[in-house]
Amino acid sequence: METTVPETAPPPDSPETALLEKPTRDPGSPVKWYRPKIPREQMSQLNRKSNLKAAGQTLGFLVILCATGTLFVWTCFRAPWFAPLALLLHGGCCAFQINAVHELVHESVFRSSWPNRFFAGLFAFTGWYNHYAFWASHAEHHKFTLHPPDDLEVVLPQNATLKMYIRLAIFDYNGVRYSIQGNFRNARGKFGGKWNEHLFTNICPEAKKHAQRWAQFLLIGHFIVGVVSIATGYWPIFIAVTFGRFFGNGVFWLCNSCQHIGLVDKYPDFRVCCRTIYLNPVLQFLYWHMNYHTEHHMYAGVPCYNLEKLHRTIQHELPETPNGLYRTWKQISEILARQKVDPTYQFVPKLPISQQAN
Repeated sequence: METTVPETAPPPDSPETALLEKPTRDPGSPVKWYRPKIPREQMSQLNRKSNLKAAGQTLGFLVILCATGTLFVWTCFRAPWFAPLALLLHGGCCAFQINAVHELVHESVFRSSWPNRFFAGLFAFTGWYNHYAFWASHAEHHKFTLHPPDDLEVVLPQNATLKMYIRLAIFDYNGVRYSIQGNFRNARGKFGGKWNEHLFTNICPEAKKHAQRWAQFLLIGHFIVGVVSIATGYWPIFIAVTFGRFFGNGVFWLCNSCQHIGLVDKYPDFRVCCRTIYLNPVLQFLYWHMNYHTEHHMYAGVPCYNLEKLHRTIQHELPETPNGLYRTWKQISEILARQKVDPTYQFVPKLPISQQAN
């Protein structure tokens, strides 16, 4: 049995409801998301950007990447026996550049647009990301989270295997191949796939030219980095800058992949389609506070450094939050194991009864 979309989607009060009655919705029509009510003044404070906090997050992250990259270059010449470990450390930090790009293209980090755009471009370059194409897709992901065909950035069910994880934790050779081949195609103005065709034809055709030029810049820029690095004898710089983010992605993958996996699609409540987890301060900083993923989807304009405060504000309306990656992935592994037996199964977290829904 199906129902029409309610004006405000009430939350389920127990896993037994299973959200079986997913509201009907025509493709392209707005999703009427459930959000906890927050007083206007408090919401204004949460939305307030701080250049000081923005600089601390952005420059602090950049310093970490420069420090680990420098360590790798130094070990290549002075302690080559340690260089592989230094490269894995550097790559493990570089992997979180996509989270930096993600936050900066939201333009919710700095007060002014130009530093958001500048640093988004910087991290997109060293991470081989096309932030113009990414934003075209990600804006739709926020509006239609897990509602295909309007959101094909993340599609359930997602899968995870130990073999895939081990490969990513050491060296993502497929990522290198896809990045280079994909950017050669994009540089010629070819953006394959149904999702890209939809984005650059129906949603934001003006972004296609920007995305094409950025792909050209990526290829030329990394070629120059390689030539200069090798010609001057500092070849490890080429590895650190151009290929750094493809090494040691294990911790990043555990953080980033838990955002939606195993949860519920086609339902207008971020609390059952997004996952918030607690992380230690170091990982939370590297992850740009995206462990508060439910909160980010509810109120995408809140700067990442204010998400923990937002979490505390609405915690009484959220499901139980897993503490740490071990507990998070223990729960996810149980969900994935059940989905192998029953592919239609989706985990529904138990939610408190909302005061707004009463």
